[in-house]
Amino acid sequence: MTGERDLGALLHGLQPQRHPYEYVFTTVTGNVPPGVHPVVMVAEPEGTTLVVMRAEADAAGLPYDFVASWITLRVHSALDAVGLTAAVSTALADVGISCNVVAGYFHDHLFVGCADADQAMAVLAGLATATRPIPA
Repeated sequence: MTGERDLGALLHGLQPQRHPYEYVFTTVTGNVPPGVHPVVMVAEPEGTTLVVMRAEADAAGLPYDFVASWITLRVHSALDAVGLTAAVSTALADVGISCNVVAGYFHDHLFVGCADADQAMAVLAGLATATRPIPA
């Protein structure tokens, strides 16, 4: 079940997938409200950050500032792989796209502004095409 560690193989195999719907970052100090199903939860001293579908946040009256598209890098990256986040965020930053990265056990997940999602997908596809894995 160990993920890939080779940066060339990781970049070549990115296989970015854009999820439907809009997502927002919000925070709660108590329990997750009914009807809200977070795709990410981070406990911080100030409260629990939730990443949820915008429609669920609106229905629950949760405040937010940033509306994002969710992109999953389908390559199975090892949690101790070096350079994937830096390479992806640098490629996106080079074209002016802000990116929030969340690592899951199997995949990395990117949250980019909705207006930037199509360009982000193109940048990621270009990064994968331009990178060749290093032969073993």
